[in-house]
Amino acid sequence: MSFIVTCMLAMGLKLSFREIVAPLGNPSRVILALVANFFLAPALAWGITQLIPLHPSYTTSLLLLGAAAGAPFLPKLTEIAQGDLGYSVALTVLLTLGSIVFLPLALPFLIPGLKADPGDLALPLIFFMMLPLLLGLGIKRFFPSFSQVLYQISNRVSQGSLILLTALLIGLNFQAIAATVGSGAIAASMLFVSLSIGGGFLLGGKDLRQKSVLALGTGQRNIAATLAIANSNFSDPKVVTMLLVASLFGLVPLMIAGLWMRGERGRRLGGS
Repeated sequence: MSFIVTCMLAMGLKLSFREIVAPLGNPSRVILALVANFFLAPALAWGITQLIPLHPSYTTSLLLLGAAAGAPFLPKLTEIAQGDLGYSVALTVLLTLGSIVFLPLALPFLIPGLKADPGDLALPLIFFMMLPLLLGLGIKRFFPSFSQVLYQISNRVSQGSLILLTALLIGLNFQAIAATVGSGAIAASMLFVSLSIGGGFLLGGKDLRQKSVLALGTGQRNIAATLAIANSNFSDPKVVTMLLVASLFGLVPLMIAGLWMRGERGRRLGGS
């Protein structure tokens, strides 16, 4: 959780409240973001489970990922793509709140018998995401000099936490992840993320900086929410293993897409 806390704190220290809220002033942009994440992504996940034969637990995990939006990693991906950072934070907040409402309503239909309590979802997301963001905004507003120093510290801690988190996920779950090779889990995860990126890109409008945010935001799902639901509803460890597989291998198309968008923006600026 240290990555999530320090990442959201750093975004609050770097941006102003106006920079975060402004992108949400466009109703069509908000609607398209909601459509991409709460209609298109779940539909893609369901379609892939029909196309690729998966273990039932892996199918459950992919459907969970399809429904859960609002990943705190989005601002980092946006920095790689040189996208609209303010929009990435606004979108993260919007989709996190949307997931708290959407998941309890949609999951019982996607996965019969599954329950998702709004309170269980809301508390950790608010505590680990919203509060650090608001704290950062407050420090920047009232202590601007100190906020610059604290931003450098929190940003470095966030980057280090991400590297450590990735290493721990791989190291502690290596055998379980390796066991998914040949099961279709990796292929299904990467296909889902790739198609979600493409769908978000198409719905992202004309501005490449904002298209990149919606593309990456649609491709990167809310692993924190899915793990919370999986741990409280399933005893089969394959469900959690698939979520980890999707998170790790999904980074491949996300990083490729982010670097391509960064290069595309550079080419457009160079040609203007």
